[in-house]
Amino acid sequence: MVQKNIVFNIVNSLARGLKTVYMKGQHMKSKIIFTLAAGITALSTMSFEKKDTYASQSFTYRKMSNTAWKAGEKLTFRAHYGLINAATITMSIDASTSKISNRTAYALKVDGETLKSFDWAYKVRDKFQSWIDNESLAPLRYAKTVRENKYFDEDLAIYMHDKKKMRNSDGELAIPVYTQDIASVLYYARNLDLQNATLNQQYPIDVYLDNKVYNLNFTYIGKETIKTDLGKIKCIKLRPKLVVDRVFKSANDMTVWISDDANKIPVRVQTAIQVGSIKVDITGYENLKNSFSSLVK
Repeated sequence: MVQKNIVFNIVNSLARGLKTVYMKGQHMKSKIIFTLAAGITALSTMSFEKKDTYASQSFTYRKMSNTAWKAGEKLTFRAHYGLINAATITMSIDASTSKISNRTAYALKVDGETLKSFDWAYKVRDKFQSWIDNESLAPLRYAKTVRENKYFDEDLAIYMHDKKKMRNSDGELAIPVYTQDIASVLYYARNLDLQNATLNQQYPIDVYLDNKVYNLNFTYIGKETIKTDLGKIKCIKLRPKLVVDRVFKSANDMTVWISDDANKIPVRVQTAIQVGSIKVDITGYENLKNSFSSLVK
């Protein structure tokens, strides 16, 4: 039976990248949820026409400074279910920008796939993509392609922030202005100022997925230095609010570690689920905007 993707926000997600495995009778199935986030997903050939007739003449976009990332950045991750090495996740930014509604946009991709050794259980090749405005860090376009065994689903969306609406394959949907999506929220959140955050301070974020908008948040819960494949990394710890369902037992079951430096890259995501636990760890990085000063060799 095909089951619908489950939403959670990895940095408020940093959120969506992960995987759940459960037993039904004597057959083992696994559900991979990709948000980093981020968790977090694999490329398909879906594309947008970059010329668009929609453009507002009166709406003035907010201005946010992008101090955390640049075009050409690439981050790679390994996802585990318990002790099983199950999937890889990639977060990347195209080297060149695009023009959408006469605005300059970065093309963001959050991709993931199960390892070939795990495909026997549940084969996943998913992708989330967002075109994010370079001044407001708000998404202008969004695309999702989900391929999971025989299940296939896709979504295309156009944001109209001035009208607090978006157009997708199901029609029009009312949204809060500057609503993010699974791909763009990961990059938007990296530019929030966390240096002066106080314990348990919350940061609200609206996230779109599958024709719904979720009013989520993440909470600052302190700092910690953790061991990774890259070495010891000084991190900021966050707790995203989850959507409680058959996978997550509690809205507070996820912890996210991001680098305690100007890049704020996701380093680790760990979460409890109804059966077992999920862990996502960074394995590589390229073309960071700032010095990786939180990495302690």
